Amino acid sequence: MSRAKKEDKAILLSIGYSACHWCHVMAHESFEDEATARLMNENFINIKVDREERPDLDAIYMAAVQLTTGGGGWPMTVFLTPDQVPFYCGTYFPRNDRYGMPGFSRILLSVAQAYREKKNVLHGDAETIVTELRKMNSLVGVAPGVLEPAMLDEAASAFSANYDSRHGGFGRAPKFPPSMALSFFMRVYQRKGERDYLDKVNQTLTSMACGGMYDQLGGGFHRYSVDAEWLVPHFEKMLYDNALLSRAYLDGYLLTQSDLYRRITEETLGYVAREMTSPEGGFYSSQDADSEGKEGAFFLWSADEVNSILGEGEGRLFCSYYGITPEDNFEGKSILHIPRPAAVTARLNNVSESELLEIIREGRQRLFTAREARIKPGRDEKILTSWNGLMLRSFAEAASSLDREDYREIAVRDAEFLLTHLRGKEQLFRSYKDGQARFNGYLDDYAFLIDGLISLYETTFDPRWIEAASEISELMIAKFRDSQGRGFYFTSEDHEALIHRPKEFFDNAIPSGNSVAVHALLRLWKLTGNSQFSQYAISYLENMAGTMARQPAAFPNLLCALDFYLRGSKEIAIVGNPSTEKTRILLREIFRLYLPNKVVACGTDGNPFLLEKRLQINGLPTVYVCENFACKRPVTAPAELAELLVP
Repeated sequence: MSRAKKEDKAILLSIGYSACHWCHVMAHESFEDEATARLMNENFINIKVDREERPDLDAIYMAAVQLTTGGGGWPMTVFLTPDQVPFYCGTYFPRNDRYGMPGFSRILLSVAQAYREKKNVLHGDAETIVTELRKMNSLVGVAPGVLEPAMLDEAASAFSANYDSRHGGFGRAPKFPPSMALSFFMRVYQRKGERDYLDKVNQTLTSMACGGMYDQLGGGFHRYSVDAEWLVPHFEKMLYDNALLSRAYLDGYLLTQSDLYRRITEETLGYVAREMTSPEGGFYSSQDADSEGKEGAFFLWSADEVNSILGEGEGRLFCSYYGITPEDNFEGKSILHIPRPAAVTARLNNVSESELLEIIREGRQRLFTAREARIKPGRDEKILTSWNGLMLRSFAEAASSLDREDYREIAVRDAEFLLTHLRGKEQLFRSYKDGQARFNGYLDDYAFLIDGLISLYETTFDPRWIEAASEISELMIAKFRDSQGRGFYFTSEDHEALIHRPKEFFDNAIPSGNSVAVHALLRLWKLTGNSQFSQYAISYLENMAGTMARQPAAFPNLLCALDFYLRGSKEIAIVGNPSTEKTRILLREIFRLYLPNKVVACGTDGNPFLLEKRLQINGLPTVYVCENFACKRPVTAPAELAELLVP
């Protein structure tokens, strides 16, 4: 920044991320090209930013790109004044003129000339952009309204209008995994009993699980599908997608008892445990789309390759089941997907379904082993607090619902890693790599970690996790709260000064920090009895009521929090030692059910608040089921508990 001012040069800011295919393309085409690099160095101060480490910069300058071009994406290419104010914005530029786009070299020369000759005009344009950016905080959350259940019904109806009844999901290609919208639909179905919402959930979960967006051999989901059918993905794998989707499939399993959904949940978490977990216990961020210089190369197969491993007989059946054909479906090879049910494939090939499925099971193992010998996609091994908070919750909830002790151990290791390495005396850090924690934490780092710690408490019942969640919540409120009651800023009050202090309202690829903060604070209120937590959450919901009503599709996770607040939660207190079998039988009865609006406390020492003044009956583990702090009769038998838990 000082060089830009001293030399009176514009700043060329490129924002991208490790798993971004077109970021790699632009880097290879332009930044590694001698002639292009010379132009950059002669005319600009060049700064490269990882959007995942500095989401504040990404949020500010992506908003500028969208304001000035009507679109956005990565790599983001923005030209700034020495005062960091944007005056020319774009995304990917090819090195030479093509795709109907000007070449990057031409852009560089034109912008440099404009900065030299029309500096006053550019500064004026830049200040206009800043003014518009600052308006964005005030355009959302300024229409307070009454919070009532009808909002949930109207939102569900509005969501349905954009549903793809042919392939599942929402909208047209490209198709992104709608994990939060599906979570909302499951809540709507449970509350209203309207089968249509469950049908939409089932169609979408099944279509994604059978499509090429899901890694049929190794588990886990790719970023999104470039088509409407969930067939051809962008092949990068992101930690946050797999956290959100594993939770959606887990909820789908609890609601329907579908073996498919349980398998997808376990395979996805298995992939994360195997491929994305550091020796220290934290979760890595992503895997690239590319390997050996080609997109998707690691995941693609030809019929000849399959036959060479399985033999022609079993290979033919495997190819039939996974849609591998001589015509191929992606750049000369095939993406594994399941185009038809196993029973249909078995009938077409004159074998029994059980015989086919055994061949598929063994074939998957053998192809997976063969694939492990390939050169793997690059892995971004930085560990982000926020994304780890999402995955922490997923492992913790799966541990309880599937009774998996290994998941519980993975979740505990992650939480211990985060609280040891990414928590300072009075702050959280954003990112950790190579033994070093860096950057002030943002709102989503605080909110997502709080949310994950609450779920970890509910699977271990170790009070230290709820205590840590409460302490970090107090920090979040002190550092990020908007004094006017409109939620939380994205950056803390002690963050470096930027041209704009953004707020994050909308749920996008990941839920907004505000929506997760609201949901986590409501859960924490029920567990701890601290009404301060509820005040901030309810105030935000009230301020957002009008905006949610107008644009429900922008707030699927916030609508889940609203459902938690309006419908009332089940507050379940179990007075008993969580490590004894008698208590664990009662816990299994609770966690085998789809109860999204519950909080659970278990122990014998009255900590946390939900356990205070609760007594055992006849020395037996005793369950108190309450709603809005009003309790039903305590029970000790699993059958009696089951009756009280019926939604």
